[in-house]
Amino acid sequence: MSDLANTIGRYIDMWNEADPTRRVEKIRSICAENATYTDPMAHVRGHEAINALIGSAQEQFTGMTFTLAGPVDVHHDIARFTWHLAPAGAAEPVVVGFDMVTADDEGRLSAVYGFLDKVPTAG
Repeated sequence: MSDLANTIGRYIDMWNEADPTRRVEKIRSICAENATYTDPMAHVRGHEAINALIGSAQEQFTGMTFTLAGPVDVHHDIARFTWHLAPAGAAEPVVVGFDMVTADDEGRLSAVYGFLDKVPTAG
């Protein structure tokens, strides 16, 4: 497995970290200082903003866990992967996403571009 694929595993773990202090430490080790995260609902830059975004997502989806939904596809300093968000033991994920990331020369994520393939409907 490539270093970037391993970083993606740590990135998923970062999204599951409930303690904001430990989470920002993980963010600092995984993401470049001015890293950006962009998806259809958010665009943020920097460690503190990414930390706040993850905290907000955890509040919205209390008790759910992010998991990789397949292999990480890597070439050069770019990776793509699918992830699921679901309660433990669920047969189907509540949210399915597809992310593409770029890494800097130190192997830290410099940009994350997220796409949401399945989201809950209001009802």
